[in-house]
Amino acid sequence: MPQSPSIDVRHLRKVYGEIVAVDDLSFAVQPGTVLGLLGGNGAGKTTTIAMLLGLLEPTAGQIEVLGVDMLKRRYAALPRMNFSSPYVDLPHRLTVRQNLAFYGRLYGVKNLSGRIEEIAREMQVAEFLDRQAGKLSAGQKTRVALAKALINRPEVLLLDEPTASLDPDTADWVRSYLEAYQRETHATILLASHNMGEVERLCNDVILLQAGRVFERGSPRELIERFGREDMEEVFLDMARGRGRGLDGLRRETNS
Repeated sequence: MPQSPSIDVRHLRKVYGEIVAVDDLSFAVQPGTVLGLLGGNGAGKTTTIAMLLGLLEPTAGQIEVLGVDMLKRRYAALPRMNFSSPYVDLPHRLTVRQNLAFYGRLYGVKNLSGRIEEIAREMQVAEFLDRQAGKLSAGQKTRVALAKALINRPEVLLLDEPTASLDPDTADWVRSYLEAYQRETHATILLASHNMGEVERLCNDVILLQAGRVFERGSPRELIERFGREDMEEVFLDMARGRGRGLDGLRRETNS
């Protein structure tokens, strides 16, 4: 029997005045999938993630996460989700431990003190657990943000540039950790990234967004073959520079 999607977005739209940030966006993500959400600046990635989390109210459309209508009952799904972005600061005056404790309580984590010690070891932040978040380096803040995102062992994990500010060695370690976490938990992960090597490594499905709409979708290998390119970097550049037709262009060609 087919499983219900972990994430189901239908005809999603977000308008700010005269600016259309997300335009009739529909997609579903099956359980256990790592989906890459790619696009240039202003393509609608961050707005889409904010609406999935219930932080922004859509202008129109429907969102279900783990079978929950996020517009009506998001608090039933939020304890099973989490989010990380290096561009969203944790409270600077709180220590790392205090931040993790605060969010752990929000997510209803059991045996919270033990879980904090465990995730701190796993994300290699134990040595500065009692340091104020505002006094961390950019790379340390990124790892703490990931520790916060994993504190409740989420079934749906939304990641916005999870390896930004990390040196190549640490970034590679974080990707390995995420691969192991996904294998162990079968979590559904939505990854927004500008690192195409990261996308090729982690994602088994990719959505290319352009102007708030789905431009193309497929596995990294499928997209590389469809565009006749060597890697996802070249695919992304084709989209950004208007060298690909995208789904709308293919539909118009099919219907003509």
